[in-house]
Amino acid sequence: MKFIVYFLLLFAFSAWADQPGNESLQAVRSLPAPRLSADNESDFIAAQRAFRANDAEKLELYAKRLKNTPLEVYATYYQLRLDLESSDIGKIRSFLSRPEDTPLVDRLRGEWLKVLGKNQQWFLFDAEYPRMLYADTELVCYALQSRTRFQKMVALREARELWFSGVEQPKSCDVLFSSALYAGVIDEADVLRRLRLALEAGRVSLAISLAGILGGNYADLPAALRSAAADNDRFLENLTQDNATESQRIAALFALHRMAKQSPGLAATRWADVSGYFYVSEQQYFYGWLGYEAARNLDERALEWYKMAGNTRLNEQQLEWRARAALRAQAWFEVLESINAMSEQQQRDVTWLYWRARAFHELGRHVEARNLFVQLSSEFHFYGQLAGDELAVAPVMSETKAVYKPSQHDIDTMQALPGVQRTLAFYRMGLPGDALAEWRWVLRNFNDRELLAAAEIARRNGMYDRAIGAADMTSSMHDFSLRYLAPYRSALQKYIREYDLEEAWVFGLMRQESRFASSAKSGAGAAGLMQIMPETGRWLAKRLGLKGYRHTLVHQLDTNLRLGTYYLKIILSQFDGDHVLALAAYNAGPRRATGWRGSQPLEGAIYAETIPFDETRDYVKKVMSNTVYYAWQFNASRRSLKERMGVVAAKTADAQ
Repeated sequence: MKFIVYFLLLFAFSAWADQPGNESLQAVRSLPAPRLSADNESDFIAAQRAFRANDAEKLELYAKRLKNTPLEVYATYYQLRLDLESSDIGKIRSFLSRPEDTPLVDRLRGEWLKVLGKNQQWFLFDAEYPRMLYADTELVCYALQSRTRFQKMVALREARELWFSGVEQPKSCDVLFSSALYAGVIDEADVLRRLRLALEAGRVSLAISLAGILGGNYADLPAALRSAAADNDRFLENLTQDNATESQRIAALFALHRMAKQSPGLAATRWADVSGYFYVSEQQYFYGWLGYEAARNLDERALEWYKMAGNTRLNEQQLEWRARAALRAQAWFEVLESINAMSEQQQRDVTWLYWRARAFHELGRHVEARNLFVQLSSEFHFYGQLAGDELAVAPVMSETKAVYKPSQHDIDTMQALPGVQRTLAFYRMGLPGDALAEWRWVLRNFNDRELLAAAEIARRNGMYDRAIGAADMTSSMHDFSLRYLAPYRSALQKYIREYDLEEAWVFGLMRQESRFASSAKSGAGAAGLMQIMPETGRWLAKRLGLKGYRHTLVHQLDTNLRLGTYYLKIILSQFDGDHVLALAAYNAGPRRATGWRGSQPLEGAIYAETIPFDETRDYVKKVMSNTVYYAWQFNASRRSLKERMGVVAAKTADAQ
């Protein structure tokens, strides 16, 4: 009876949600849930502990207490996960038939499918797999295994596409690969191609195992790879014209590439001694990697080596760094050629759309440049702002005023949703991983109005990082007061004044560092709003004369702001007020930021674009972009992004 009543209510709720004026609920198909109490949260923590202790009896007790609450789904999930292989199939199916208002349903489906695939229970697997929303490679291979029962060659040809990976694939793929090798769907050339991908990715063990498959003319390849991996230089010293078999050349190219990662110059010197032992295609292959590693090391010989790569096929990363090397050299024709060599999808990336436009502009192709600048200038990101600057307009700024604010009714209705309640509860319980998983799941199908309502709920509950994330996802309806939140503003003022820092710049940095989550902690140990590293914190505390400082204090609001702003002042002074260099130094260290400068002055955007560390490159661009938005919000300096990026001075003689 309860089952029937539930579905009648669900039908009525769905019909009401579809009525005009209720658009904020049309992407949600879950009944509002009872509010969670402190006791519910305590019971959940106890249930979680029982699950981790494999205590089924205690888990059952707390599962009963959580019945008819939004957290009941977790207790049921824990019960099923205690022994998934032996769990009642009816109970599993009942769980999987729940409304998809939590990531746990799809998570359990994936875990159960892996059990079914491992045990080759294909009838059950085939019935459930089509409902899987986010299948990983392991599941894809199990699905292909099942298909080999009816469409063997079709399934093996699909498996071949998974073969071309430089990293190890799940064990569920092994049986497919073995069958494909036996059937000739994967041939010797395919094995060599994957072996090369593995070596490029530094997966030596995988490459050696692939070499073992080859045999025949490549019987000595596993030993050659082991020798090259053990001592690159010694292996190359022993290479001669007489012993340079194909296996030895493959291993030598691997050794040379490894050497180039550490020192392109040293690799080039060693290459000069042995290059004559290689075919032209092999020489060009190595020059492609030498150019790439040189570009990432900001070596000015990179373009020369790229040119010597001839028509060898370059991957996405090699092409990107060819374009970056050309940017640093101000070789605009080479910039354009490098972008033209990219795939269509890669060319559509906003990074390369902008630099294509700049190349057109520098080469005098102004109409083509303007068309691309106009296209980009309506977008809210670093390149959209730079494109607007090139047009001498600020179109993105005219749209920063919110055109929609959720009503209290919208907020209340959404806050009653089970997924939102679980998110808030996990946040209160100090379970950020579970909170984030639920939050992402709740947001995944939301429209702009729903995203803004969710962002406002997160803001009101102090989940500033989640508020920003939700507001960032809108496509046409925006609220920049949510997208660029400014909490703790009053607490920051005294340090802004004391150290003479630009408020918008500091907020731009904090947004990127922690999104204002005071408990934020990086894998490297950086902590708090301004992500202070332990060693840096101790050094700063000593300079400031903070008695009894310990790193746990870095999560305190005032301490974190004081240390972070003081450090910003130090590095900004060290770099003569250059905000771009100071940001690179804040993220990657002053020595690296200095070393990344050119032998000639560099446009700030080019300096940022050619930072070798992916994280730092992204960081500098985003903080500078954030700064412009915060300056407008604070009604402060309205300098353009291009002006703020400025020109980065060349290396001084002592920094060469």
